[in-house]
Amino acid sequence: MAHIQLPIAPELGREFPGILGPMTFRPETAAPLNELVNVLLRGESTLSRGERELIATHVSWRNDCLFCQSIHGALAAAQLGHDEALVQKVKTDWADANISPKLKALLNIAGKVQLGGKHVTAEDIAAARDLGATDLEIHDTVLIAAVFCLCNRYVDGLGTWAPQDPGIYRERAAKVVEHGYTAVTETAIASMQD
Repeated sequence: MAHIQLPIAPELGREFPGILGPMTFRPETAAPLNELVNVLLRGESTLSRGERELIATHVSWRNDCLFCQSIHGALAAAQLGHDEALVQKVKTDWADANISPKLKALLNIAGKVQLGGKHVTAEDIAAARDLGATDLEIHDTVLIAAVFCLCNRYVDGLGTWAPQDPGIYRERAAKVVEHGYTAVTETAIASMQD
């Protein structure tokens, strides 16, 4: 049960899951947060959407946020050939995952940001650059990691509900892939006003 009374999802008969609960509780904060996440995970980038979702998933797993690691893992898988085994490997053993050395270097940086920004070293940045990471990719990796630390704490700090059924995350991921984060949240907010 959430720490505060969150809006009920009509189709679920209980509060909206994960971050949707707090976002429907206070929509005016949802809009800028969703816009930032849309830019970082869906906007123009030399990293694929799937790679950026893997960064968000990895950070969320490190923060032990079930909802965020599940939804962003489903989004990563949906955009990486539905490879759920790869997503699981990146969460638990990214150094041995079948991903590019550049992405491994970026995940290393993301993991250090998750611990605290000052854990990122000049050597970490140099290693990523040596493997082809651009300044924009490094910037966005750090910002994705920082934003997902915020989101994980937002979700778990309010004690939100996280479904156990992976099918729920796959279904929601398909909607986000098609329509984006903002549209999915706006639909949830509109559904409670009907």
